[in-house]
Amino acid sequence: MNAPLRRVAISVLVLFTLLIVNVNVIQVVRSDELREDTRNTRVLAEEYDRERGSIVVEGSEVALSVPTDGRLTYLRQYPEGPVYAGVTGYYSLVYGNEQTERAADEVLSGNDPRLLVRRLADLFTGRDPSGGDVVLTLDAEVQQTAMAALEGVTGAVVALDPSTGAVLGLASTPTYDPGLLSSHDPQAIRDYWAELNEAERDPRLNRAIGDNYPPGSVFKVVVSAAALAEGYTPDSVIPAPQTLTLPGTSTELENFGGSACSSSGEQSLIDALTISCNTAFAQLGIDLGEDRVREMAEAFGMDGDGREIPLAVAPSSIGDIEGDAQLGVSSIGQQDVRMTPLQAAMIASAVANDGTLMEPYLVDQVRAPDLSVIDQTDPEELGEPVTPEVADQLTEMMVSVVTEGSGRRAQVPGVQVAGKTGTAENAGPDHNWFIGFAPADDPQIAVAVFVANGGGTGGDTSAPIARQVISTYLEGQGG
Repeated sequence: MNAPLRRVAISVLVLFTLLIVNVNVIQVVRSDELREDTRNTRVLAEEYDRERGSIVVEGSEVALSVPTDGRLTYLRQYPEGPVYAGVTGYYSLVYGNEQTERAADEVLSGNDPRLLVRRLADLFTGRDPSGGDVVLTLDAEVQQTAMAALEGVTGAVVALDPSTGAVLGLASTPTYDPGLLSSHDPQAIRDYWAELNEAERDPRLNRAIGDNYPPGSVFKVVVSAAALAEGYTPDSVIPAPQTLTLPGTSTELENFGGSACSSSGEQSLIDALTISCNTAFAQLGIDLGEDRVREMAEAFGMDGDGREIPLAVAPSSIGDIEGDAQLGVSSIGQQDVRMTPLQAAMIASAVANDGTLMEPYLVDQVRAPDLSVIDQTDPEELGEPVTPEVADQLTEMMVSVVTEGSGRRAQVPGVQVAGKTGTAENAGPDHNWFIGFAPADDPQIAVAVFVANGGGTGGDTSAPIARQVISTYLEGQGG
């Protein structure tokens, strides 16, 4: 073979080799990536030819697929879209999926390995394939009450069953209609998306889990827990000056409104929490030391790691602390302390549950298309931040907050409520918080209420919302 033919042969061989390698890369290495690409219309057509499973709350479908006469066989609908939008998310031709639609996609689409037998049966019987259902832990009345109570403000409500960690309510405002993002009209979807993009506060963000915020005085429950664990009691007398000069600085820390917590400059721990004395808790945190405060915060779940319920939850943390001055400010929930409303509810829940923190979870059951249960969530303990004795002491102190202090507007007639208010400084008007549980002697529900830039106090703005949610749930339980 002469040199020109040999070069041609080698070139052809190289091209065939590259072709074979490329085919293998596409079919093997990149197969999952290409299959999951939202621009892959063949995959989209296949997905919309299969009946997607439902998302269910107390027997009612809050997300379901209905048959159509169009090119795409099924259309995703959300009967109470804005009420559950932060939980269900959307299932969009253009923008993919979000929240439960994403977290439980394998089940809903029918691709979960636990549905393999069903898929094989469909193949051999000629039955139309369909996805499984996801049953949520939400209490419908709690969710509806929380959303109604948040109307007109930017904020979130989380309600938990303290004994199991089941999420009873996960509300976020402002909200949106996921059905408008899940239509079969791409241009209409893009138009609505553009409208949401122009909103002052993004309605697609679930503020209960998707972001963290300075918690203000609700963090004083964590500092109180650290003190009680170190041997303090609710009656222990602690410094409570009118102003506190932060160590190593000339900065004067004041109480809310420049008020004095005590004429003597001292008060009991329970009184300091009842009236939410800033100077007392800043000094208490300094006296305890960073290690004690940080260890307690992390024990309650503020460890800087996100979690999944299975929706993705932003991390909560007390941040970096450089010296006692920052420790003092951190001890009143400012500086770099950040908390999600879910994390705030977890703190209240652990106190309510005799000091045991449960893993929060949103999915109760996963069901096959024939409604048989293929998975059931079992409650899981995360740890014991405080002993039952300390939990009882914290409960006593938090009851005092609601009966005599800043949380009076959380009172429920005939029910003893334990709670803590919070007012957190930030770049805009103050954030408003309330965490609590009820009944105090037999807790059935723990709540956290967050109002972004409410401008008032947690006692004025968030406590009444908590009262409505607690009342609704207890009435539904016959309480």
